[in-house]
Amino acid sequence: MNHTREVEVVVIGAGQAGLAAAHHLRRTGFEPERDFVVLDHSPGPGGAWQFRWPSLTYGKVHGMHALPGMELTGADPARPSAEVIGEYFAAYEETFDLRVRRPVDVRAVREGTGGRLLVETSDGAWSTRALINATGTWDRPFWPRYPGQETFRGRQLHTARYAGPEEFAGQRVVVVGGGASGTQHLLELAPYAATTWVTRRPPVFREGPFDENAGRAAVALVEERVRRGLPPKSVVSVTGLPLNDAIRAGLESGVLDRLPMFDRITEEGVEWADGRRVAADVILWATGFRPVIDHLAPLRLREAGGGIRVEGTRAVADPRVHLVGYGPSASTIGANRAGRAAVRDIRRLLAEQEPVAA
Repeated sequence: MNHTREVEVVVIGAGQAGLAAAHHLRRTGFEPERDFVVLDHSPGPGGAWQFRWPSLTYGKVHGMHALPGMELTGADPARPSAEVIGEYFAAYEETFDLRVRRPVDVRAVREGTGGRLLVETSDGAWSTRALINATGTWDRPFWPRYPGQETFRGRQLHTARYAGPEEFAGQRVVVVGGGASGTQHLLELAPYAATTWVTRRPPVFREGPFDENAGRAAVALVEERVRRGLPPKSVVSVTGLPLNDAIRAGLESGVLDRLPMFDRITEEGVEWADGRRVAADVILWATGFRPVIDHLAPLRLREAGGGIRVEGTRAVADPRVHLVGYGPSASTIGANRAGRAAVRDIRRLLAEQEPVAA
């Protein structure tokens, strides 16, 4: 293993939150490689966007907010979002000279020496005074467990591995999940496959514009959970689904007719306690993701409730650790603001630690 290198700040992850944080570090005088380093385990720029299914074109993306200091302009709405945003992130990294190191897997963050943190990676170890964790959720898809799941003879996949609707032509697909990805998949699949939509709770459709006040209220609900040390819910889970033209058409056509959650999975499909059955060739789990934070386990930041208590972006149990893109900042605009806030707090922390001149 390489020798341990020292920096002031390590940023883990180069998605929206990580790049925003790196930008604010650079803007406030931190030099890449000398003062901070950005580690990313993905093969190329683009964060989780680079793994999105090809049929998710840029024109279908809602809520993509520009990175700080550089707008995304002139993008072709018909191009895959993975390509458009991947190229944008690559240009951003180059423009601001962020020098992202990839692919680098962070294996563990633990207590180091002299009040520093030790970041152990596939590319050696880094000793740092502060850490910005921006690992997102894409690498931890959530698979619910239901009785009989292992007996199903068809195919089960999570939305993280969805590549587009064509491969499901002529099949019977049960889509599980009440979020935006679930409705996107249903609308895409409908011309190709026989679909059934199943959700745990009745979906809530939101009429009218999602203004700043509504956004603040939604973020506050998520923020309250992380302040109490509970696992965060996504901002989308408390905002409801936007009632746009595509959703209206899906409701009118019956594609978005929703059934309550089934009780068990059988060899041939799914079944409810009242005896209702739906045969299926595929179960598509559009059931979201969980934060990627297992590498922080040695620091023992988790609370009894299962989450990490966070005030702003700072882990309450360890002020050296900041989580951006976690909980209330797990949106593109939230990630930008969180990156700026984390850097501001870290600058204050490092200044307090500086030895006083005699």
